[in-house]
Amino acid sequence: MKAPQRRAPPRRQVDGVLLLDKPAGLSSNAALQHAKRLFNAAKAGHTGTLDPLATGLLPICFGEATKFAQLLLDADKAYAVTIRLGATTTTGDAEGEVTRERPVGVSRAELEAALPRFVGTIAQRPPRHAALKYQGRNYYEYAREGIEIPRTARDIVISEIAVEAWTPPLVDLRVRCGKGTYIRVLAEDLGEVLGCGAHITALRRTATGGFRIAEAVTLEALAEIPDLERDRLLLPSDAACAELPRCDLDGTEASGFREGRAVARAELPDATYRTYAGGVFAGVADASEGLLRPRRLVATSAIKTVGRIA
Repeated sequence: MKAPQRRAPPRRQVDGVLLLDKPAGLSSNAALQHAKRLFNAAKAGHTGTLDPLATGLLPICFGEATKFAQLLLDADKAYAVTIRLGATTTTGDAEGEVTRERPVGVSRAELEAALPRFVGTIAQRPPRHAALKYQGRNYYEYAREGIEIPRTARDIVISEIAVEAWTPPLVDLRVRCGKGTYIRVLAEDLGEVLGCGAHITALRRTATGGFRIAEAVTLEALAEIPDLERDRLLLPSDAACAELPRCDLDGTEASGFREGRAVARAELPDATYRTYAGGVFAGVADASEGLLRPRRLVATSAIKTVGRIA
């Protein structure tokens, strides 16, 4: 006689933002699913893919916070990257096959002189192994089949590049950039400018928006925390919107706003705001033409935590 199978406990409503330190060798989705199981959460999503090679800050949004994950996807990010000069690979990183090797006759002065051309708004061509779509399929699917597809360059913004260490043929860089930036392409382009080729050997995301890696927790540490205490690590849902200006609504305004109606606010400059009603986070809204229009609202049934972002 077969023993009865144990049923998994039903998923629970969990709302908030977890700052996860993703390990190497794990995809962003695998890290997300691991964290989701630990919290037994009904709904979760991450806020910016890290390749399996990469480590570092991966904010994960649970429940109502997923409504505002796009704000973190669009936020500036900072990285610590180690680049090996003198060799190019099929993937732009150490996981690919070496396709060409060249001597490295580059000084630190020449390296630093090359960096300013990559600061500001520049055109960057996405890599062959990107997760972008072409005719309904991911770029990397075509790459695995050896099929070349059009990859149109896109404007990206890099606000800072600085040399942290120089031990030829390795260089450690600190990079701060806007959304859509591929650090491995930056490494490849830098290698071509220097005339020797390059690929990344290590990549760590150190910041996303206002969040820093020092605030993050590893999966191993998360697993060691008792179930009843794990929720204390979650930031409130409005943490995903922390860099937006704040707008407080009075009782009359809040009632209509939560039903999706615009609120008259002639004094507000045109912008996107995080809104609060009675000190409780209500959602995100756009102000224009004297009106504050709801964009994404917190479900009334989920409102139970006063926003803690000043």
